[in-house]
Amino acid sequence: MRTFLFIILFITTGIAQAQTNFEKGMSKAFDLWQANKTDEAENMFERIAKAEPKQWLPHYYIAQINSLKSWGAKDETVLKAQLDKAQKHIDEAMLISENNAELLVMQAQVYSNWVAFDGMTYGMKYSAKIAELYEKALALDPSNPRAAFGKAEWAMGSAKYFGKDTAPYCKAIEASIELFNTFKPKSKLHPNWGKERAVAVAKDCKA
Repeated sequence: MRTFLFIILFITTGIAQAQTNFEKGMSKAFDLWQANKTDEAENMFERIAKAEPKQWLPHYYIAQINSLKSWGAKDETVLKAQLDKAQKHIDEAMLISENNAELLVMQAQVYSNWVAFDGMTYGMKYSAKIAELYEKALALDPSNPRAAFGKAEWAMGSAKYFGKDTAPYCKAIEASIELFNTFKPKSKLHPNWGKERAVAVAKDCKA
């Protein structure tokens, strides 16, 4: 009996230690990112992803970093490398975590990067897919503020493009802010971004 208890204790301790190492590594990557050491943070997330093959979060943040980088890219070759890398890690994360609203939102973000870079080339290809991704994310998780805000902001952009009234989407963005106010991530490592952008867009609505 004592031997059995020892084995259970050993296994439990090992699992706890593994989780602690994962959390420590992720926290360090976040610290680097916050300190504007984006490349170092990305490298850290990549190392964690290799060491923790059952965790989707490192892949998610690698995708997010490359999505954010691409907003300022002027060279299509550079942009393609960044968004191809983002797509690779989204695909890997989706294999680990199916029907994940956060991953669907990130996929919509990456498609939006392509449209923002060249609307004439990529608008027809990705516009409907982006709307569908936000719809699916909300169906999976109606309380997800990033899905709600992303859907509203994308619809607002489309309305502006076609010269339509954006007022209904301003209301939807206000509603997404309420979701941000009540949203509680599953852990300190899970996605919890977007409120500042939503507030800024809501202010533009009132201007």
